[in-house]
Amino acid sequence: MRIRIVGAGTMGRGIAQWAATAGHTVELADARQESVDEAVGFIAGMLGRAVEKGRIGAEEAADAVERLVPLESPLEPGDDVALVIEAVLEDLAVKAELFTSLEKVLPASAVFATNTSSLSVTRIGARLADPTRLAGLHFFNPVPLMRIAEVVPGAATRPDIPPFLVDFVERTGHRAVVVADTPGFLVNHAGRGLITEALALLEEDVCDVAGIDRIARDVLGLRMGPFELTDLTGLDVTASVIDTVWQGFRHSDRLRPSYLTPNRVAAGLLGRKTGRGFYDHGTDAPGAPAETPVTGDAGRPVHVPGDGERAEELRRALDAAGAVLDPGPRPAADALVLLPVWGTTVASAVAEHGLPAARTFGVDPLSLPARRRVLSMTPAADPAAVEDARAVLARPEGDDRARAVTVVRDTAGSVAQRILASIVQVSASIAERAIAAPADIDLAVTTGLGYPHGPLAWGDTVGAARMLELHRALYETTGDPRYRPTRWVAERAALGLALTDPGTPPPHRAG
Repeated sequence: MRIRIVGAGTMGRGIAQWAATAGHTVELADARQESVDEAVGFIAGMLGRAVEKGRIGAEEAADAVERLVPLESPLEPGDDVALVIEAVLEDLAVKAELFTSLEKVLPASAVFATNTSSLSVTRIGARLADPTRLAGLHFFNPVPLMRIAEVVPGAATRPDIPPFLVDFVERTGHRAVVVADTPGFLVNHAGRGLITEALALLEEDVCDVAGIDRIARDVLGLRMGPFELTDLTGLDVTASVIDTVWQGFRHSDRLRPSYLTPNRVAAGLLGRKTGRGFYDHGTDAPGAPAETPVTGDAGRPVHVPGDGERAEELRRALDAAGAVLDPGPRPAADALVLLPVWGTTVASAVAEHGLPAARTFGVDPLSLPARRRVLSMTPAADPAAVEDARAVLARPEGDDRARAVTVVRDTAGSVAQRILASIVQVSASIAERAIAAPADIDLAVTTGLGYPHGPLAWGDTVGAARMLELHRALYETTGDPRYRPTRWVAERAALGLALTDPGTPPPHRAG
């Protein structure tokens, strides 16, 4: 296929490298001829390094470079061009003007695709004489490595174009997901679940930056904590996406931004590119703060109230680690009280059950099988009891090494539960609105964001009923509408369906 890529910056050259390597003839154009020449040289260099590393053969690399066709102008006639991919400035007027000009020099059969990450495909297309030929085709950087693309039909896009683009992407070696033309499309929208909740936890002083990142990595299994990731991508970029998606969905509480970001952006605390963000990144930066050593009494007796499944799970974990369990119906005078919290607070349990406030703590059940456990403390906690509770939770099970323990401020659901609940809720809301199919949501997020599970499949590892219990508890405990349960989760919990199950579609979507 003959493809024209307009825009020879980071994204354009990445798309060109990917397409040329897969065997397509790639015309590369830009408003600046120097950018085209630089892009061809860059691609040749990248392919040369791939040859050195044994990823492709020398002949294959040379053939790919030969398939690059530099153009002197984006508006050169091209009767054989089947597809145009635009990767220019993220400005609606600029993109629309380019496409209206391309309409005049390229055949009507050529499909137009915009690589916009945040603009409405429909609004771009509305400026064209023939809006039916335009769709979104959103890649992620670096294109050759991020093996996913979002296909975004606008309101006027011809029905044959999305399947054409999906086939093109998948024949060229990436996966494609079809997404409705909504703010943030799919990946950027789904990604708000992690960072908005992490910022809310930081706002509330539940835990510090390093602690939240450690819990996200060690309990939830994320490759990078939310603040590490934000420092990598740049807070200015992250804040812009947060605001765009929130505003686009008419100030949805579930997507509500944090007041922390505007001042940090104004101060230039953008992350790695400015040398300082949530962490320092200069040459003399100390790195993340060291963890506080465990100094408490690991032999102090522990009382776990209740007889439910989560209480039994906590008792089994403590018993396996050799902790001294206090078996009485009420806690002994010197015993610590450890509660498994699920969407609720330690403070409410102290008040409801008359527990000793100074030595009662919460434990996140999500952290029990993990290498890091999470302990919640209230403002009434005795400092010595906090250290002893840390020591008890840090005890190794069997031949395992001691567990890390992060102490957080008492909050509904603790840190990992709130982050997971938000990740699942945002993606459940995407599925509920039919923005994307459940399988595509999970595929796009695992590929585009590197999560250990797709959000809906992740919820299924916990179970729809248990996730609904968590969402309801968070909502009832806080009164904050950001935690209002979604219909998607509530229906599936009631019907015994998995969160990944699309279910039987209504007649208006059955075709």
